[in-house]
Amino acid sequence: TDAGHIMYQQAQQMVEAFQRVSAELEDLMNLRRGHLRIGLPPMVGSSFFPEVIGQFHKSYPKITIQLIEDGAKKVEADVESGQTDIGVAVLPVNEEVFHYYSFVKEKLNLLVHPSHRLAGRDSVNLKELAEEPFVLFREDFTLHDRIIRECVEAGFEPRVVYESSQWDLISGMVAANLGIALLPETICKEIDSSRVSIIPLDNPSIPWQLGMIWRKDRYLSFAVRGGIAFTRGLLG
Repeated sequence: TDAGHIMYQQAQQMVEAFQRVSAELEDLMNLRRGHLRIGLPPMVGSSFFPEVIGQFHKSYPKITIQLIEDGAKKVEADVESGQTDIGVAVLPVNEEVFHYYSFVKEKLNLLVHPSHRLAGRDSVNLKELAEEPFVLFREDFTLHDRIIRECVEAGFEPRVVYESSQWDLISGMVAANLGIALLPETICKEIDSSRVSIIPLDNPSIPWQLGMIWRKDRYLSFAVRGGIAFTRGLLG
């Protein structure tokens, strides 16, 4: 009902206000303690964050860290809703809602089976992939929508044959000659080049820019402020 909707909105504001007060009191009483919730897309965590988290723990041993792995779109939604404190998202994001800093700017590469007609090329035009079967990330990954949008702008609707949340499974499907894939340069460095051919994508190249995001209008606890500053110092 309309009355229920109003009550729900007011109750949300009351809960958020209580959480802010609780967090500020916690900071005063337990300096350099706290809990940090970080949202990470699966393919980002293993490439960038083990060393960062290890160094952070040495500097702030009394701060506990919870890592929540999801696609970048879900990470962004969780930071906005308050389910996580900070997260890694694919830029751009809504600058009216989030503060952010960028720490990776790369392009996507094409992965094909070594026997594929395009294997061995110096570069590939996106239009040349119009008839190919695509292996993509799931819909909750920003790259899913980004790749489809770029293909449509190039004049074709990609034929998606498999979707996965794991980059190693995607590359394995390409190695099994089940389709082609587009993955970021950093991830391609982790892939066994004897099993797949990795080719730069050109005209157009598809950018992949990552950033750490957090809400603009929320109180930041000591743990969250420390996490932002520390990761920015190492990654930003």
